[in-house]
Amino acid sequence: MSAARSVKLLYFAWLRERVGVAEEDLALPATVATVADLLVWLPQRSPGHAAAFATTATVRCAVNQDFATPDTALSAGDEIAFFPPVTGG
Repeated sequence: MSAARSVKLLYFAWLRERVGVAEEDLALPATVATVADLLVWLPQRSPGHAAAFATTATVRCAVNQDFATPDTALSAGDEIAFFPPVTGG
């Protein structure tokens, strides 16, 4: 039997506004192994999560402060940040 994998999620900008919190500590279910899995699971948590992740094409992700792709594996203790695309000028 495997122990629950706890991670810290951070939400920035309009994602934070829609989810309603800046961060949360969660135990990931066994079905969530990658960033892509997390993006499928998170909208099921609440209406705010559903609103924040309705269009994942406009969401960027970093795992442990490194940009992540949908196939990035998740591990216990990871810090996972979600933010909108950043533009500069």
